[in-house]
Amino acid sequence: MPLTLHNYTEQSRGWPQSGRCLLAQWTEAVVVVYQAYHPGIGNWAARHGRFGGGGFKFERMSWIKPGFLWMMYRSGWASKEGQEVVLAVYLKRQGFEAILREAVPSTFAPALYSSDLEWRRALSESQVRMQWDPDHDPSGLPLARRAIQLGLRSEFLKRYAGEWIVAIEDITPFVWEQAEIVRAGSLSRLSTPRESEYPLQDDLATRIGFLSLPGRESPSTIEGTGTDHRSASGRCGSCR
Repeated sequence: MPLTLHNYTEQSRGWPQSGRCLLAQWTEAVVVVYQAYHPGIGNWAARHGRFGGGGFKFERMSWIKPGFLWMMYRSGWASKEGQEVVLAVYLKRQGFEAILREAVPSTFAPALYSSDLEWRRALSESQVRMQWDPDHDPSGLPLARRAIQLGLRSEFLKRYAGEWIVAIEDITPFVWEQAEIVRAGSLSRLSTPRESEYPLQDDLATRIGFLSLPGRESPSTIEGTGTDHRSASGRCGSCR
């Protein structure tokens, strides 16, 4: 189950330039999300295909990001302390949508909650926290487009860490390779995971405060012409 890669410049032309946009690599069965950890946690997870060893703590909130470039900004392309190992987590689609349905925004959303008190109560009880942050280009510059990240705790974190995971791929070597291309200023050669807008049913779109863009059509799968189907790690993503 390798990541599907595509030329960044080509695919970014088709992405929304502003507004909230849930960009992800997805199929009918799985959605890819990214996390970055120190080697103890990251290497253990890649070997075992789940989280739970190497110092992983279920008592802490754990954040997942469907957008590759947001993860690259957050981890400094796997250069920041404690984020040296970048993982692509292949998540069951029903698990990903269950996470979205549980999500409560980190800031008050009057369209979803009648009062600040109601929102605060929902936030304290929810097992999923949601943030829409500025997305970033490969060099780290913020964009007008917003990207989602989701913080998991309690039972949802436990289900994510094991039950909902199909496979985990350590993509750190691929990240290092692409970071060198970014540093050289050669974005025309940059490859990133192929991402498209994730299809949301109306109730789920309302739940997460998604702002749709009229007239846009999203690809139904992660397949596409000119796509590189090699694994980002140079091996099958299901290998551990």
